[in-house]
Amino acid sequence: MVKAVFWDNDGVLVDTEHLYFEASRDALRQVDIELSIEQFAHISLGLGKSSLCLASEQGVSDRTLETLRQHINQRYAELLQNGAAPMAGASETLQALHGKVAMAIVTSSRREHFDLIHQNNGLLGFFDFILTREDYQYSKPNPEPYLKALKISGLQAEECLVIEDTRRGFEAARQAGLRCVVLPNRLTPNNEFNGAFQVIRKLQEVPPWFWEKSLPRRFRCPLAKLPVQSEKSQRGLHFSMKELIFSNS
Repeated sequence: MVKAVFWDNDGVLVDTEHLYFEASRDALRQVDIELSIEQFAHISLGLGKSSLCLASEQGVSDRTLETLRQHINQRYAELLQNGAAPMAGASETLQALHGKVAMAIVTSSRREHFDLIHQNNGLLGFFDFILTREDYQYSKPNPEPYLKALKISGLQAEECLVIEDTRRGFEAARQAGLRCVVLPNRLTPNNEFNGAFQVIRKLQEVPPWFWEKSLPRRFRCPLAKLPVQSEKSQRGLHFSMKELIFSNS
């Protein structure tokens, strides 16, 4: 039986990925590279890499790459100044599940961007804890974010479900031994999700599963081994759920 749901943020709960594409495109134009939506979807949402790799491949210096990276973060923050509207069905779905299962957000968003996104959309009250990019060392598609969520929840992998929208997020969940329900967004309709527990068309399809007594498992993947980490990077793994809730309020 499912006891917890780990939610991706961008593209699942809030419609923001097109804004990050815009910020990335603006940055790359400064070095005469035109980023297409297809390239962004493949590189960033599929492979989990920065679109700045296109500039690196053309010999752009590390110093300039850092300047471009800063431009992306600043431009993205500007685009988020008014927050971000929830995806269709997000509020209703979270309300339907609230109090029935534990819920967490596991996102690759930086804290400053995450706070801007959720400044006025009313979604955060549904969640027991939140992990942003600063809370782990290796980002999706590495399984570390979801392995950390598992550790904080105190649950077994078979008791949890992940909701994702991209190939990188799906791979992170799969490598952590978690079942993953995929909701492709407008930028990821061509991503491959072979092995997903289920692919859905809208968030409202999620709640009915939780009225069932059990949820069959379509695949089982052993927990992946993470690269050796420093004591500093491991420190966050020992936060209690209560501590994490207060630290993210």
